[in-house]
Amino acid sequence: MKLKGKKKIIPYLFISPWIVGFLVFTLFPLAFSLFMSLFDWKITGTREFIGIANYLKMFQDSNFYHSLGVTFKYAAMLVPINVGIALLLAALLNVIKKGAGFFKTVFYIPTIISGVALALIWSWILKDNGIMNQLLNAVGLPSVPWLRSPDAAMWAVVLTTIWAQGSMMLVFLTGLKEIPVSVTEAAMIDGASGWKKFTRITLPLISPTIVYNLIMAIIASFQQLTVVMNLTAGGPSKSTYIYSLYVYENAFKKFQLGYAASNAWVMFLVVLALTVAVLFISKKWTYYEV
Repeated sequence: MKLKGKKKIIPYLFISPWIVGFLVFTLFPLAFSLFMSLFDWKITGTREFIGIANYLKMFQDSNFYHSLGVTFKYAAMLVPINVGIALLLAALLNVIKKGAGFFKTVFYIPTIISGVALALIWSWILKDNGIMNQLLNAVGLPSVPWLRSPDAAMWAVVLTTIWAQGSMMLVFLTGLKEIPVSVTEAAMIDGASGWKKFTRITLPLISPTIVYNLIMAIIASFQQLTVVMNLTAGGPSKSTYIYSLYVYENAFKKFQLGYAASNAWVMFLVVLALTVAVLFISKKWTYYEV
């Protein structure tokens, strides 16, 4: 009996570092932030229990609605481009026979660059006399005030953040490698063109991977902060004032920790709702092997 008991305990000992990490660094902060959201919690001074007053205050805050709208706009621009480019790169890597490892490394490198460094590099590229405008002028197009125009600033943020997609690309590549060779060979024998083979066979078979990457891209777009903070700081005219920047300012500039915690929980609920919506809609076009 003692031996059987030890056998049951040993697996949990191996995963105990993850369990402890999850409890201490994820579950506890999550629960504590919910607790904080019910208080008028400032960095100094007394903390007063106010119930759902922070949430009621939020729904009367114009910055809440503006930042949420800007974030939805940013996600609507970034997510399709990000997922599309990652899928394209994965498809190219899937057919490359020589040098695939080199190109995997090249495409993955931007993922490990810090957001601060990425923002600094692109602020130099997108300044008025930067490389981007020089390239536009070289082909006869006018310069664009990327960082000074409310209309162009969001595109500047999107251009800066689409580079960090190495992980998404590798997930797509794994999905493509899992497609049975017999299926693609049968399509070729039937005379299917490359485009038909991609749209009628490849995309349906990797549809679960597409759904996964789509959800991850949506979550990442709502969590984006570093690039926006260092590239545009929410400007000009709050055109890039995304929701995570709104939460950050409430917490670390206005020192309203309880209010910021309530902001974060609303973000969590919005992302959760979008995730559930994607999973529900994707049932109609996602193929799962039985």
